[in-house]
Amino acid sequence: MARSWILHVDLDQFIAAVELLRHPELRGRPVVVGGSGDPTAPRTVAATATYEAREHGVHSGMPLRTALRRCPDAVFLPSDPPAYEAASERVMAVLRELPVLVEVWGWDEAFVGATVDDPEALAAGLRAAVLDRTALSCSVGIGDNKHQAKLASAFAKPGGIFRLTGENWAEVMNDRPTDALWGIGARTAKKLAGLGLRTVADLAAADPAELARAFGPVNGPWYHYLALGRGEAEVVTTPWVARGHSRETTFARDLTDRDAVAAQVAELAGQVASDAAAAGRLCARVTVKVRFTPFLTRTRQSTLPVATADARVLTEAALAVLGRFDLDRPVRLLGVAVEYTPPEA
Repeated sequence: MARSWILHVDLDQFIAAVELLRHPELRGRPVVVGGSGDPTAPRTVAATATYEAREHGVHSGMPLRTALRRCPDAVFLPSDPPAYEAASERVMAVLRELPVLVEVWGWDEAFVGATVDDPEALAAGLRAAVLDRTALSCSVGIGDNKHQAKLASAFAKPGGIFRLTGENWAEVMNDRPTDALWGIGARTAKKLAGLGLRTVADLAAADPAELARAFGPVNGPWYHYLALGRGEAEVVTTPWVARGHSRETTFARDLTDRDAVAAQVAELAGQVASDAAAAGRLCARVTVKVRFTPFLTRTRQSTLPVATADARVLTEAALAVLGRFDLDRPVRLLGVAVEYTPPEA
């Protein structure tokens, strides 16, 4: 019987894969992509690495000098963002030609919504279409919501399909550490462990009120929500700024202090509120965009209980959304966007 599913399409070693299409002679060798391609240059980090390089402990975000020490035989290539953007657009165009809803989440990933009776068959079709049209491999996670689908695609790597739903959530996730959940990083996991909550099962059994006292009224219950395998199940097909307005800024030096990040988000939210008021529009949804170094971009959003252009309300909402990010990496860009109510509303 057909029902609604969320799929997460995650391109395998995307940046490296694009480079290997241009340099097929490097297949099977450890390849690291980042900066100018000079591993001795200061303050440059790896954008990605092939699986062969990862076997030596090389990973994205690692300084190239460290990558060179860990894998002296690696081939280092310069980063070429326009090429990756073009490749990503080709992949997303393939997905949009299929009878599914597509929400792009970055160069190398997208959520897909569909109503089918065999999600594995759909996932296999997506993989085959992307591979046939772009020569790029992807992994596909299947879930009842975005959280489950996102985790499932990691279990599917490389080039596989995995289903994670309410039916097998406890079996697959309960014994895993809390930072296995999407949205909980190492720092938060350490704080949870200090409360005796070390596994997903521990967190799922915790009292949301106690978590709220320990982590705040937004984050605490949110962590419990994640541990139960719940998550957003809406696939938004329109660009995140298309129905509203946004402000964003890129920093000359990456932000590493959480208070500084929050201050910037508050300032951007105030600017967006002022813009909305000037345009005579009310805001129904707030989105916060965070780009971590080197290229990882994430967005989170929240629907407002009542549409408004009040700067205080929009700022509080934006800061609450920011609280759902694990800010454990330097931040190079921040953005705040609002979705307007229709003009006639």
